[in-house]
Amino acid sequence: MKLIQSWDDGVTNDIKLADMLRKYKATATLNLNIALNKKERSAGWKYKETDVGRLGTDEMPELYRGFEIASHSLKHPHLPQCTPEALKEELEASRARLQEIFHQPILGFAYPFGDYSEPVKAALRAAGYTHARTVKKSDGTFPPKDPMEFHPDCRFSDPEFWTLYERNKAMGSPVFFCWGHSYELINDLMWNDFEEKVARLSSDPANTWVNISSLFG
Repeated sequence: MKLIQSWDDGVTNDIKLADMLRKYKATATLNLNIALNKKERSAGWKYKETDVGRLGTDEMPELYRGFEIASHSLKHPHLPQCTPEALKEELEASRARLQEIFHQPILGFAYPFGDYSEPVKAALRAAGYTHARTVKKSDGTFPPKDPMEFHPDCRFSDPEFWTLYERNKAMGSPVFFCWGHSYELINDLMWNDFEEKVARLSSDPANTWVNISSLFG
């Protein structure tokens, strides 16, 4: 089975995340709202009383070396509420900026707040994207009816994680797809649980970690 994972927002917890993923030779797609990241690290927000920091753009190319990069828009707005002009800017400028920084094709997108609409999907296609991740749960089938509505199977913190994984295996699904935010891993217990999941998934010779864009080539 092909394993894919998707992480949002370009935060400093991604440093630990990247190290852990490399330990198990696991690939991942990092979705960045690049206009919110300054040249150097900066303060972000609080999550459950934990300070979340934003990575600096100068450190991102080396930190994310070997991983796939996707757009999460420029500034993380509710895209269906944007004017056509603002929507075009969010999609086209973010893609151009990411390609400039990372020197790789930017083909994927993750919807801020999980919000999308038919005009948003049309604008994504016009801007050159081939697929977009939602936050809705998949029913385990692949490929999706619409690549601009690619639903993940679960978050990494989902209590049903292993149940959903076994469901996909039992139904012969070619893909198991998880997503999350590294800032949600707020203590050693959660990091250890995450590492156990990645280690177990990686240890199965029937599994292969792949980039999301490889599914839509």
